[in-house]
Amino acid sequence: MGLLGSLALVGSTPLLLSACASSGAPASTSLPSTSLPSTSLQSKGSGPLTLLYAGSLVGAMENVIGPAFITATGYTLNGTPGGSIGLANEIKAKLVKPDVFISAVPSVNSSLEGASNGNFVSWYSPLATAPLVIGYSPLSKFASALRTQPWYKVLAEPGFKLGRTDPAIDPKGALTIKLVQQEAAVLHQPSLVSEVLGTAENPSQVFPEETLVARLLTGQLDAGFFFSNEAALAKIPTVKTGLNLGASFTITIVNGAPHLKAAEAFVKFLYSTKGQTLMKGLGLHIEAPSVVGNSANVPKAISSVL
Repeated sequence: MGLLGSLALVGSTPLLLSACASSGAPASTSLPSTSLPSTSLQSKGSGPLTLLYAGSLVGAMENVIGPAFITATGYTLNGTPGGSIGLANEIKAKLVKPDVFISAVPSVNSSLEGASNGNFVSWYSPLATAPLVIGYSPLSKFASALRTQPWYKVLAEPGFKLGRTDPAIDPKGALTIKLVQQEAAVLHQPSLVSEVLGTAENPSQVFPEETLVARLLTGQLDAGFFFSNEAALAKIPTVKTGLNLGASFTITIVNGAPHLKAAEAFVKFLYSTKGQTLMKGLGLHIEAPSVVGNSANVPKAISSVL
């Protein structure tokens, strides 16, 4: 059985990665652990880590980061991907009690900070960035036009099948709308927004974030809005938008994390030499760690890392 042979992920169904499922490197990564520089990580642990993370990292987490973390630390990983806003709402509603939360944009953390928001988060640290790009199917009848014409003209063509995420629950969906609005302002063409996107919640375009790559690869879409790391991992050709918008991933240990040692090990792993090498190889632009918020609430075990 392959490294992720026992994995199943549908919608927001939690992903379970276990060290005992490991028997070889996943086919989708070109970063076998034997080629990575050595790094100093804490001794092996045991038990689960509950992780809620931005759905735009699902491929990276399933195929590369998760298995490497398990191998390096001995912990298991229960990971649930999804729109960062939606995941934060689940935390606030106490539908789930995670150890670690990775958001696609820093602002989502503030919705979990302070007494009025439940005091779930006191601090976060920058992790990595990735620009918003248009990924397209090379088999699409619009592929040639996307390579040679302005993207906004092609996306507005009749019959063009565009995929994006829900702006109400996913920062990438909100950034997509912002991007098209900015392009419309630059062109002095306000109608461009409705021509490309229709309504904000257009049901013919809006899909769960963690399914968008698969929809494009199976020919259900001509193109979609992705963060560059998603497209790079799935080998999806892209078109740059010319606008500076994208993900700024952050990480935090949620207050009252039920598996604190596992959470600390995960943060240490991501900021270790091995973790940083993996993320760079996944097309992410590494951010220097720093504490944003109340540094007094940062666990002592990771204070030297941040």
